Amino acid sequence: MMKYFESFKLGKIYQLREYRVSEAEILEFANKYDPQSYHTDPLAAAESPFGSLIASGWHTAAIFMRMQCDSFLNQSHCLGSPGIDQLRWIAPVHPGDSLHGENKITQLRQSKSKPDRGIVQSAVSIYNQKSERVMSLETTAFFLKQPT
Repeated sequence: MMKYFESFKLGKIYQLREYRVSEAEILEFANKYDPQSYHTDPLAAAESPFGSLIASGWHTAAIFMRMQCDSFLNQSHCLGSPGIDQLRWIAPVHPGDSLHGENKITQLRQSKSKPDRGIVQSAVSIYNQKSERVMSLETTAFFLKQPT
């Protein structure tokens, strides 16, 4: 059943599906979008303060988006987002890490300018397999209201 704005409840936590990060995708993403040596060169990364290859923070953010789509956005009447706030990369993501997360609904409000939609704000945390938080952010999204 597709979720409308009214489907969301203040305080509800949506678990985000697990995602395993491979070395190949870290290298592919970084070589295309963030070609810093600790993202693109395992030998150079071993000599970096990180001690090994790590994912770009932007790659981690893209993985979050995939997790969110797979977990609930693709089963909703989402109308997009005006942006995110407070994006923080807290710990590095390494090849082989399994990421999971949660999206907690923090605010629900009706759109003042578009009466056919509501606005959902959330606090998101992404964790690795050791339950270490690797990323956090706040999201805002528009959702179609249920037709009357």
